[in-house]
Amino acid sequence: MDREYTQRLEKIEAVLHAWLPENPDPAGAGDPWMTQIFGCGEGALPSEWVKVLTQPGWDLFQRGGKRWRPLLMTLVCEVLGGGDRAVPLTPLVEFPHTASLIHDDIEDNADERRGEPAIHIRYGTDTAINTGAFLYFLALTCIDPWNGSAERKNQAFTFWGAAMRRLHLGQAMDINWHRDFSSLPSLEAYDRMCRLKTGSLARLAAVLGVLAALPEDTLPEHEAFLFNALGKAAENVGVGFQILDDVKNLTTGNPGKKRGDDVVEGKKSLPILLYLYRHADRQEWVSRCFSAARQGNTSEAEELIEALSASGVLTEAAERGRSLIREAREVFAHIPGAAQGYGGSAALLGGLLDFISGTSFNDKEG
Repeated sequence: MDREYTQRLEKIEAVLHAWLPENPDPAGAGDPWMTQIFGCGEGALPSEWVKVLTQPGWDLFQRGGKRWRPLLMTLVCEVLGGGDRAVPLTPLVEFPHTASLIHDDIEDNADERRGEPAIHIRYGTDTAINTGAFLYFLALTCIDPWNGSAERKNQAFTFWGAAMRRLHLGQAMDINWHRDFSSLPSLEAYDRMCRLKTGSLARLAAVLGVLAALPEDTLPEHEAFLFNALGKAAENVGVGFQILDDVKNLTTGNPGKKRGDDVVEGKKSLPILLYLYRHADRQEWVSRCFSAARQGNTSEAEELIEALSASGVLTEAAERGRSLIREAREVFAHIPGAAQGYGGSAALLGGLLDFISGTSFNDKEG
């Protein structure tokens, strides 16, 4: 089965590298990529000008990541009988994810990402902000050459725009909460934030997989049902992934990131919220731990992590994350209208969700 995943990931990587090359215009004599992206005539832009914009994003991109979002997208498409038709849309889900990591590290004052200096540390904050913004817009360039009807292309634009607005709203909520420790969002508000910030791209991946697979003459009610049902299931996957990711940050640590850096950032993750709601008398102490961690006192962060572990909230949060993914797996296992002969793709989709749910996380960035 690993070979089956590898074959699909190779196709995904090829698309991503085509849209974000390491060396734009390598021959110095004009490149179709530069003309397509910037609308400039041949030779109008020296490659060194362009690399100032593209190199930081390419740097982070080539450091790795699971690519589970585009893999989810293409497997949904396959299960519905669409074959590889979703693969060209890979940038719509992976480039915004990469952009969000660059901006997230700036907003959190993070030092590392994927085992190397964060992009704003390596290239400067101004360059990192600009590159992150560019990656959001670069994603859209894959729609025009995609082999879909004008109506399908318009739907892709619409879905992408909605996802971008939602994830930025979720990020705004997260920023507001960790700036003000006295604010204590409800568990319902936390769930809503995760659905916006992390669930939006997962939902987009599933919806694009449906969009690419369905014939033009699909009944509108069946199309709407699949968009809603699979989109919500994928959103649950995104929320579950976020919760498990936050738990890992406070236990074994995420490869490429520092253990407990969520404490340094003052992040109101689910384990922290569960602990504070059950130990309201310790809110001032937790606040002191956050403040000390920001000042470089790692022992305070470790003391807080030990308290979280002893209280059982880390285990509870992890089970909540896995439960959401199990619910999604059940939905994906019974997709109405799944194409005959695509049992192998369905098995791969189930295996992907098992992977996300927790037995073999490799890094935070996915």
